[in-house]
Amino acid sequence: MGRGRAKAKQVKVARQLKYNSGGTDLERLRDELGVSDSNHNDDADDLNDELADRYADYADDYGDDDDDRPSGRR
Repeated sequence: MGRGRAKAKQVKVARQLKYNSGGTDLERLRDELGVSDSNHNDDADDLNDELADRYADYADDYGDDDDDRPSGRR
């Protein structure tokens, strides 16, 4: 019968962790994960845009063939 008090305390702790965890230090987390500044992401975005443009050309050339395939519906 003594498990009710222990379970209530676990529920209380779980609620505190769920709703009151606003003290996250994002700078420390960024340092621990080894993430660089967001300014360096501009180069990656440029590369992604270039690749997207390159493959968009392929989609334009080869993407219209989907109409010839059966849809599998009857």
